Amino acid sequence: MEICVRFNQKLVEVWMTNEERQDTALREELDALYQTYREKSFLVAVFQSGGQSLADVTSDLLCHSRKRLAQLEARGAG
Repeated sequence: MEICVRFNQKLVEVWMTNEERQDTALREELDALYQTYREKSFLVAVFQSGGQSLADVTSDLLCHSRKRLAQLEARGAG
């Protein structure tokens, strides 16, 4: 697990592997970290490893975003 605190942005990034995200005891320990930084008005962002291909998921997300943008533009033109 990697924890990156960005004081200038009031942001805490928590990066977890697949094994770590499945560790119930570790996740419970993180609750204290979340509470500590929330009290300081920091945003706590947790990034968890997934089981899918990053390239495939990114491609799907980009395609979805382009379709959604086209839909919004079509509504604005009509």
